[in-house]
Amino acid sequence: MSASAPPLAVSLADIEAAAGRLEGLAVRTPLLRHDALDARAGGRLFIKAEPLQRTGSFKFRGAYNRLSRLSPDQRPAGVVAFSSGNHAQGVAAAAALVGCPALILMPSDAPAIKIAATRALGAEVRFFDRLKDNRESLGARLAAERGAVLVPPYDDPDIISGQGTVGLEIVAQMAELGLAPDVVCACASGGGLVAGVATAVAAHAPAARIYVAEPALYNDHALSLAAGRRTAHAAAAPTLCDSLMAPIPGELTYPINAVRLAGAVSATDDEVLDAMGQAFLHLKLVIEPGGAVGLAAALLGRLNLDGGCAVVVASGGNVDPGVFQRALARL
Repeated sequence: MSASAPPLAVSLADIEAAAGRLEGLAVRTPLLRHDALDARAGGRLFIKAEPLQRTGSFKFRGAYNRLSRLSPDQRPAGVVAFSSGNHAQGVAAAAALVGCPALILMPSDAPAIKIAATRALGAEVRFFDRLKDNRESLGARLAAERGAVLVPPYDDPDIISGQGTVGLEIVAQMAELGLAPDVVCACASGGGLVAGVATAVAAHAPAARIYVAEPALYNDHALSLAAGRRTAHAAAAPTLCDSLMAPIPGELTYPINAVRLAGAVSATDDEVLDAMGQAFLHLKLVIEPGGAVGLAAALLGRLNLDGGCAVVVASGGNVDPGVFQRALARL
């Protein structure tokens, strides 16, 4: 980063502070591995099992870190968020813990299991059309009407910092095994998870190569890294990876990722389904499509391990049963 470049939105100190707020609330999810997966990946492959996190994905980390910082004056009006499901559940759970109401805007085609879980956590759910409506504008309008705080899914320093605690855990858990990662990979929609992970890993394991994983065609991070600026993808067809469909990297996340990332990898829906089946078969772990993109890329050799050691974040496990059955049918 040049001397004239603005400072990045999140520092290691921010992530460490988030870890303190999350202590005793977030799960320190395990690293899982299996010889069969190592053989396919071409090295030692560890899976950071965020499906075992509270609400079934990493999103609780950022949501709680943000909501725990609401002032007493802000809490009665609560928060508004927009999400296809995982951020929705994270915000709903965090709102219940801090004692404030939550209104969540969800796309009408969101997986039913995510909608039901968000409601069960006590949030009010309203729907929007993913193809026609601007969720950011809708969220901002509703937040203004209610006097509520808008909690975005990735473009917020507290959200990024909370997600970065995944990276802190990765380097600590690898050190406990006497190892340091050669490669770390995390998926991205707007890029909050990989930005936080990259910040923590770069500080503690500076030799590690850090990659972002995306669904094929929804490759806005790959396009942005190649162009040197935020660039939208041109995907028109839907993907099974409903949690990874943001059109362009975030304004706060992209500058971090532009500095920290070694590159981008991707996988098709069929490749993702195969990876979901392999995770269940060998690790007994349920991963949703968006959470399995990095694993799919690793199993196809796209991380170029060459006998080295990698950690891939499996970001969530909130998958509709019908989709999961499709993955199991491929075994």
